[in-house]
Amino acid sequence: MAYKDYYKVLGVDKTATQAEIKKAYKRLARKHHPDVNPNDSNAEAKFKEINEAYQVIGKVENRKKYDQLGEHWQHDGGQNQSGARGRSQQYSSGASEADFADFFESVFGQQAASAGGRYGFGGSAARYKGEDIQAELSLQLTEVMVTHKRTLSVQGKNIRISIPAGVENGQRIKLKGFGGKGVNGGPDGDLYVRFKIINNTDFRREKNHLYKIIELDLYTAVLGGEVLVDTLDGQVKLKVAAGTQNNSQVKLKGKGFPVYKKDHEKGDLYINYVIKIPKDLSAQETDLFKQLKALS
Repeated sequence: MAYKDYYKVLGVDKTATQAEIKKAYKRLARKHHPDVNPNDSNAEAKFKEINEAYQVIGKVENRKKYDQLGEHWQHDGGQNQSGARGRSQQYSSGASEADFADFFESVFGQQAASAGGRYGFGGSAARYKGEDIQAELSLQLTEVMVTHKRTLSVQGKNIRISIPAGVENGQRIKLKGFGGKGVNGGPDGDLYVRFKIINNTDFRREKNHLYKIIELDLYTAVLGGEVLVDTLDGQVKLKVAAGTQNNSQVKLKGKGFPVYKKDHEKGDLYINYVIKIPKDLSAQETDLFKQLKALS
């Protein structure tokens, strides 16, 4: 028997755990199943190769022999050297067709007795869930202030989805049944949409709270006064107390960002004042500051 790199077939390292091997097998079995690829003449051969690889390195005992003996792993010191053998003999050490059928059922979560007789593994064809689909949707921050509808194009299909108010950057939502078609009557897969939120404002967002820096001239900070501040709801007039210190913070309750899925419930807006020190003073201004310094 010619040597086959079963680790390479499953796309895993030789140091992979059994759980990692099993995960890789599940992913590839779904991807290359002939029922999913009816127009691919190579799908059946690839599917069989994947299952063959799993029968070897997916079984602890078989894997030990394979790692030690390579292409001679089946002989195991002279045993079972009779030449051609059936599939159930070839993958002994607990790897019977019945065992494979049980595993395949657990992989796809269906009542199928095996991987499908027409693919060389006995029994009837499996019925399992379609492939899950991943998609990304870019939106501006101001677009997610209210719940709204958006059409998303996925694999040639236009899907109308509802985008909740307050969705966050990197957040993912699941749309059940909008993925790939199920095989042999199995349920359709799901669509997972990840949001990329682009901040098109001068606010910093932390969940449903907003933060903004406002430059305050020295004279208003010292003497007090009023400033106009932009919010997402329009401008508001704030009173500035006399003697306001640099980096002082003011909270505007309810002027932040909408809470997730709650259009009319909002967080708070926090304003931080940064005192702007005047430069390029005239001689008269410099003299007045000297007088103030002397008075203090």
